[in-house]
Amino acid sequence: MNSRIWHIATNTFREAVRDRVLYNLIAFALLMSGAAVLVGQISIGIERLVVINLGLTAVSLFGIVIAIFIGIGLVSKEIEKRTLYTVLSRPVRRWEFVAGKFFGLSGTLIVNTFFMAIGVFVALLYVSHSFKHADTGILIALYFIVLQFLIITALALLFSSFSSPLLSAVFAFALFVIGTFAEDLRGFASLTHGVTRWLATGAAYLVPNFSALNVISQVAHESSVSRQLIAYNTAYALVYTIAVLSATALVFERRNLK
Repeated sequence: MNSRIWHIATNTFREAVRDRVLYNLIAFALLMSGAAVLVGQISIGIERLVVINLGLTAVSLFGIVIAIFIGIGLVSKEIEKRTLYTVLSRPVRRWEFVAGKFFGLSGTLIVNTFFMAIGVFVALLYVSHSFKHADTGILIALYFIVLQFLIITALALLFSSFSSPLLSAVFAFALFVIGTFAEDLRGFASLTHGVTRWLATGAAYLVPNFSALNVISQVAHESSVSRQLIAYNTAYALVYTIAVLSATALVFERRNLK
């Protein structure tokens, strides 16, 4: 990472940390982990299952909201404040600006995930009184959640590079919902015929496969996650993210900012 990208990334990180809405979302996620403890107390015998399911789901959902809420404004806010013109007037290429914004928001999300994960583990320790070896699977689930954040951040940046913040949010949320049911969409495509099958299959493989990155239920039931799946999901998320960022840089490079 060169100095220009690093400078943009650190500024983006500081701006995201100063955002009050960001703190509210983190606090709400921690409250959700606390609620998991209360529900776990009611659900006798399945406290661990409930805490992990609710806690990790809270981390995932609120992280996605943070990624979209901040990601859609990374470009539009710079244009509105006219600070983008100042940045680009210096020896900074547009793709470097995109990369810096991506790394800055991704760093913010990773830090937030770390603190929210602490809330989940505290809640788990409260109801279980000790940790098991199977609890290491929670770290894998959190790693997959971070991979989801990388993809959705790249998508939010892509949409913000050519659309309004409102439409960017709609597009990003829509892709997240569709991607959550990507496996079902592929199953539907296999049942269709003709042009419909081609279109459904293309859409199923074009949208991000967030369902493959969701192992919360599997971890909650103490099922192990294979190394093959970890390697596949890592490669998939990185390739998809790089592809989206490349498209973002291409679109932003051709955008008329005058």
